[in-house]
Amino acid sequence: MGKKLDQRKRKWIEKTLDNNRRYKAIVYNRAISCILLLLLQLCVSIVLLLNTEFGWLLQLAVGGLSMLYVVYLAGREQRHPTRTLWIILLLLAPVVGVPTYLLYGDGKPTILLRRRYAAAEVALSGWQGVCGVAQSDADEAGTSQSDADGISTLLGKLGYPSYTDGEVVYYPTGREMFAAMLSSLQKAEKFVLMEYFILAGGTMWRELLKLLLEKAEEGVQIKIIYDDFGSMFSLPPRYARYLESLHENIRCHAFNKVYPIFSARYNHRDHRKIFIVDGKVGFTGGINIADEYIDEKKRFGYWKDTGVCVKGEAVRSMTKAFMETWVALKEPTLKVEDYLQSPAFGKTGACIIPCADSPLDEVRTSEAVYLEMICRAKEYLYITTPYLVLDEALRTALCLAAMRGVDVRILTPGIPDKKMVYRLTRANYAGLLRAGVKIYEYTPGFLHAKMTLSDGAAVVGTTNYDYRSLYLHFENMIYFQDEECIRAIREDFEQMFLVSKERGLADTKRGFLGGLFDTVLRIFEPLL
Repeated sequence: MGKKLDQRKRKWIEKTLDNNRRYKAIVYNRAISCILLLLLQLCVSIVLLLNTEFGWLLQLAVGGLSMLYVVYLAGREQRHPTRTLWIILLLLAPVVGVPTYLLYGDGKPTILLRRRYAAAEVALSGWQGVCGVAQSDADEAGTSQSDADGISTLLGKLGYPSYTDGEVVYYPTGREMFAAMLSSLQKAEKFVLMEYFILAGGTMWRELLKLLLEKAEEGVQIKIIYDDFGSMFSLPPRYARYLESLHENIRCHAFNKVYPIFSARYNHRDHRKIFIVDGKVGFTGGINIADEYIDEKKRFGYWKDTGVCVKGEAVRSMTKAFMETWVALKEPTLKVEDYLQSPAFGKTGACIIPCADSPLDEVRTSEAVYLEMICRAKEYLYITTPYLVLDEALRTALCLAAMRGVDVRILTPGIPDKKMVYRLTRANYAGLLRAGVKIYEYTPGFLHAKMTLSDGAAVVGTTNYDYRSLYLHFENMIYFQDEECIRAIREDFEQMFLVSKERGLADTKRGFLGGLFDTVLRIFEPLL
């Protein structure tokens, strides 16, 4: 029943019913409102300018309130914070904002970097036609475009063909994958290609380097790329030159070499993990060349990481991704045909699509694959990521998948490697949990694996569910449908769920100050 009015109010309403109210069209006119507010702003500015005694105090109060409201809106809307961050820094603290923008800017690569990669793409363009299989061959093997849920069509248009000639092997730990890498390296006859974000001294690198030197002595060509920024604290200066001095068959390039100057190019890092032997086998996943990745060095509890080995003609696409960087930045005149002739493996019925991502792409390939897998999921969707810093598209897609009945589960670390990013990861929980997403924290330690599994298809690679991986880094991944490998990955997921703690809405309560801190922290996502 509606709320009753007293007799006096009813009479007043009836008396004024016929009054002309056209004045409201003027009062609530947006153009007139904006003009009046601009005049008010002008008056306030004049008062602040003329009142030298208390003007600075009023200006500080007005400016502070404005900045707090901007922060509030950014946190409330949960949209991508990049533009908000730079507006705040450049206006409020230009001495800090300008250099910071140069180091961690909006993600646009330098003109020189674009030109070099464009030239490399031209040099490799002749091999695009042989990097894949025809649809008739895919149908013959029992794997069609529709079986891959349209993702093969999407990636094909982005330049990443699908293969049915080969297989994928899954490694649930870094130690197991490293043993397989050494075994493959021992059989190397022609070349070895390595591309890593982190290269660090220790047991893992000593064993690998010893075998690389033996192979170089046998005439095997060794080519190594490591990210200079990512390896800044683990390698001495000029380490690339040192490696090349060890043997004439070893060539090395430090990606985005670090100099003590402000440059936007430092914002783009080579986060890929690629290990290729003779074009026959290719390894990738979350595993860098450092002892913690094989649990040889204890950091943040047990370090859980995973990877895959691709065998067959699909390795050619991985080689092509490596060669784009190598030709662009190290050897523009290299004869790429010597590296892109992968031997036949035999049809297995699997669908394998290696792909790469970079800030040079018009389409963010990694996010496109993730979104397609999330949106097409019908039964289950399992995700592992060390950092959960979502943009609006991914957050919405995950929530909608859970709301339409998909079993959506996300695994994050129980022990963080970066406390601020860990807090930001947890700040993303509440909205997902309310939509029905299940979130688990891996209690044995730090979970560094980057995997997405859904309805018989999987992605394993280097791309985190965070801003830097999706927008700024050079990344790579393998999308595949391989029944045996999918089964092994799902079993590993089930084991991880058993040793993980499920989080609920009660775990997301932080109080007013905690919530305010998380809101401010979300503004600085691009820097974390």
